[in-house]
Amino acid sequence: MLTREQALEAVGSVTAQYSADAVTVRDVVVKDRQVSMTVLTASEDVRPSLEAALREALARAGAETVHCRFRALEGGAGAAAAPQGQAGGKAQPAAGQSTGPVQGHGAGLDNPLLDPGSGVQFIAVASGKGGVGKSTVTVNLAVALARKGKRVGIIDADIYGFSVPDMMGIETRPEIVNERVIPIERFGVKVMSMGFFVEDNSPIVWRGPMLGKMLRNFFAEIEWGELDYLLLDLPPGTGDVALDVHQIIPQSKEIIVTTPHATAAFVAARAGAMAIKTKHEIIGVVENMSYYKCSKCGEPEYIFGRGGGARLAESLHAELLAQIPLGQPDNHISEPDFSPSVYKAESETGELYLHMAEQVIQKCGL
Repeated sequence: MLTREQALEAVGSVTAQYSADAVTVRDVVVKDRQVSMTVLTASEDVRPSLEAALREALARAGAETVHCRFRALEGGAGAAAAPQGQAGGKAQPAAGQSTGPVQGHGAGLDNPLLDPGSGVQFIAVASGKGGVGKSTVTVNLAVALARKGKRVGIIDADIYGFSVPDMMGIETRPEIVNERVIPIERFGVKVMSMGFFVEDNSPIVWRGPMLGKMLRNFFAEIEWGELDYLLLDLPPGTGDVALDVHQIIPQSKEIIVTTPHATAAFVAARAGAMAIKTKHEIIGVVENMSYYKCSKCGEPEYIFGRGGGARLAESLHAELLAQIPLGQPDNHISEPDFSPSVYKAESETGELYLHMAEQVIQKCGL
């Protein structure tokens, strides 16, 4: 089996024949015996011979297919400006750099969004079990951050149970411009979901590796533009997608969602333990469906019990960010900006999400 280290060594044997100001190879990705890379050259004249030499060296190392993506090396930037993991040495991949499977044009190759130096704050919203309102929290937190003037995106990473487009009232599909998918923007939030690519609410019948490929495409094939925050609505539990997120984005932070019920909090602790084990910072805990405010007397009724969110936050040594009441947004289908799940900014629950967004901004320093 061809390893990335072997591929880097083979590529380095070729690039060593050129000065660093003339050729730089970066983003070397190895999957099985397929190799992809980005090649920066100062002169187009060297490209044919360089590509032939790279293919020959990698074939000797055991590669079956080689894909070289050529770009101009401007100003002789050379190796000094190249990221870690470029060819010519034994360097390891930079934090957040994908070494997994790739699909499409350039997927996983040149992806500044995942660079820890990009300034994007990744926040994964997780839960231990389904039905606790994790997607509702994700959507409303994203909208609240946008209302605070932040540039926000959402990846609906719950690929089996995608729901974000429906929750936000999105009825259109993304366009493709210059082989890049343009996310749908709603309430000031850029959205990408598996729901855009299936017909008639068809089920997704995939095994784990396919989920990872689609998740990587959500980073590599989408024209996100400039973002301050990218929220990921994870599937419940600690399965393949959650593990892929931890591996692809080691700098991601997490919010854990639970209900007040003791069992829900107990199960959610597993998602929190996974974040801790993989060294992801837990921003805090959100207790959803915390209470129901009686429409007659106005007093709270604790339908699902009390204290689960606080106990979970204590066990994870995290802060309880918000206690969100049970109830539907006061939205009417005749409104031009209607959505089933986004609370108005001036509503009581909308103000809770705005306060949560302020806490997130403070904790992220952005």
